[in-house]
Amino acid sequence: MNSQAVINYIVDWLSQYLNNSAQKGFVIGVSGGIDSAVTSTLAAMTGKSVLVLDMPIHQQENQITRAREHMNWLVNKFPNVKSTSIDLTSTFETISVSLSNQNLENNKFLAFANTRSRLRMVTLYHLATLHGYLVTGTGNKVEDFGVGFYTKYGDGGVDISPIADLMKTEVFTLAKELGIISSIQSAKPTDGLWEDDRSDEDQIGATYPELEWAMSVCKKLNMNELSAREKEVLSIYEKFNKVAQHKMNPIPVCLIPVDLK
Repeated sequence: MNSQAVINYIVDWLSQYLNNSAQKGFVIGVSGGIDSAVTSTLAAMTGKSVLVLDMPIHQQENQITRAREHMNWLVNKFPNVKSTSIDLTSTFETISVSLSNQNLENNKFLAFANTRSRLRMVTLYHLATLHGYLVTGTGNKVEDFGVGFYTKYGDGGVDISPIADLMKTEVFTLAKELGIISSIQSAKPTDGLWEDDRSDEDQIGATYPELEWAMSVCKKLNMNELSAREKEVLSIYEKFNKVAQHKMNPIPVCLIPVDLK
């Protein structure tokens, strides 16, 4: 991959999209992870107005530290970038009390994790409406179109997705080219939706390079030629992909026959 050429292409794409949208800038949630760091830096490079913010909810301190270090780095490097922090912990606690008796025991932890992501989406769109900005997504290709590792109408609720055609490993390559702070480049990928510091690999059961391999070869291999681990990874990928189809496909519409109208 020609990293600099890809960077230039995405920056130009962002600029052109914004110019055609009649909006005034970009708003991006920064998590302390590689995807949001790269996305926000690419947006900043357009020279357009950019608002970056972290939205902690019972967050691990190292995640907050990385997010704010990155936001400070952006603000110091790009005069078109502004930053803010909005702590959503108390808001989440209020909602949690109201919803605490509405969840089945075996599903409630995932439901509350997704609620965190949806609270952040609401916050981003509130700010986007106030400023006339585009909510800019930070999902990569293997998360968005491979295993569906995002929250529907949470971090999946965005206006544009500038890095969604890049694999996770390619995002790391761009991060190195962009000079993203080292603590983010070396951190294990995590969705930041849990009170512990579990990584994406802990939740999925496979690394991103393994998932990218599975995504590229899915349904093209002779299972008899695969190692035990390769079979396991392929099974993990296919399971996540199947379950996530409702996120990746358009909302089903019941089309009424003309003779019934």
